[in-house]
Amino acid sequence: MDRYKNGLLMVAVIMLVSAVFVFAGCGGRSPGHQALSPGKVVYSCPMHPAYTSDKPGDCPICGMKLVKKENDSSDETSTQGGNIPAQPKEKTPGEVCIAHKCAIKNCPMSIKAHVLPGERFVCPVCGEVIVTPNAKTAGIPGNQAPQGPALAADRKGRRILYYRNPMNPQATSPAPLKDSMGMDYVPVYEEASLPAVSSGPAVRISPQRQQMIGVKVEPVKVIALTKVVRVSGKIAYDPELAVTQEEFIQALKVQNDVKNSPLQDVIDRARMLTEAARHKLKLLGMDDGQISVLENTQRAETNLYLPVRGENVWAYIFVYEYEIGAVKIGDSVDIEAVAYPGEKFTGKVVSINPVLDPITRTNQVRVEVPNPNNKLKPEMFISALIKESLGPRLAVPATAVLDTGLRKIVYLSEKDNVLESREVTLGQKAENYYEVLSGLKEGDAVVTSGNFLVDSESKLRP
Repeated sequence: MDRYKNGLLMVAVIMLVSAVFVFAGCGGRSPGHQALSPGKVVYSCPMHPAYTSDKPGDCPICGMKLVKKENDSSDETSTQGGNIPAQPKEKTPGEVCIAHKCAIKNCPMSIKAHVLPGERFVCPVCGEVIVTPNAKTAGIPGNQAPQGPALAADRKGRRILYYRNPMNPQATSPAPLKDSMGMDYVPVYEEASLPAVSSGPAVRISPQRQQMIGVKVEPVKVIALTKVVRVSGKIAYDPELAVTQEEFIQALKVQNDVKNSPLQDVIDRARMLTEAARHKLKLLGMDDGQISVLENTQRAETNLYLPVRGENVWAYIFVYEYEIGAVKIGDSVDIEAVAYPGEKFTGKVVSINPVLDPITRTNQVRVEVPNPNNKLKPEMFISALIKESLGPRLAVPATAVLDTGLRKIVYLSEKDNVLESREVTLGQKAENYYEVLSGLKEGDAVVTSGNFLVDSESKLRP
């Protein structure tokens, strides 16, 4: 029994000693903190620095070539109590890559810039700060465009303001650059200063470029405008209105019969009955003049539901809310029925309903139409055309107007190939023209074709 206990004690001692040696050999660190050997070569992706590999190849995320990354133990400090993260420090031009916030040497996307002695430079993309070492002028090999206040110039002597991403014009760089797809940034050249007389945003476009984008110009002039309203409708079949007219006539007769009654209450009731019928006629589309005629003739319009041969008929046309201001009582109306294509019937607007239809947002207009041959039948579908003369007005071609939703603008063609943006106030639209209320004067030359491209060009420039 003693032997068995001694054997167990020996095994426990051996296991304890082995555990001590293993712990000492590992240095008390977990496998996740094991440092790479100083001589080991690591490759990483310029666009995805988190991905690393021990051999060259392509990034599995974006497909870019992996670049060699050298270990630099001087960037990290440690103490016995634990690791202390390295403090950010300023980089030299040769260490900064504008594609990401890292310091990879020999990066194919490194910034190309000249920095004057003692000058600090902030990378326009990643925000890294670089300084010149030892107060000497520092430049990266292969640079073709200097960075700084002085503007670069191309072989033709044109001054370069900045470089612009061809796929995203809002992304710019002060130095030549490639985007994430490897496309070169496009240089934007300085143009001659715009004239000081421009009252709005302006852009200068060369005649060759204007011809390429199809710019056409027309003058603003005073012309006779005619507003044309095209609507649909039907020949009236309105027994309700005819019955209401009969009620009004009967109320008038009752009121006339009891006007000498000794009972004031009877007189008042007859008068209120007449007024109620009068209001109902107004709601059904009759105006005061038509009601006065009905009051004098005391004859209901039976052609509203059963017209006889040779009698005029009523047409109900439905005018949209935004066009109702161009329709007046007395306007001539050309009517065409689908049953008689090509044949015109001419009528006249006699009343306009005081209430709009809340569902269709249209206003019912009553038109009296001669029907000598009894061709127009109740409930027949028709199309109508109303021409309203607006007289001589200052007008601009409709194609010249750009409606942003908040304002309306046109582009004026000024001297020296300058196209100026001008906000305008417009009135009625008459076919291919807008009435100009303010913003333009007679003789102004406005862009009528290619103005969308001109607007885009102006927004791409500072």
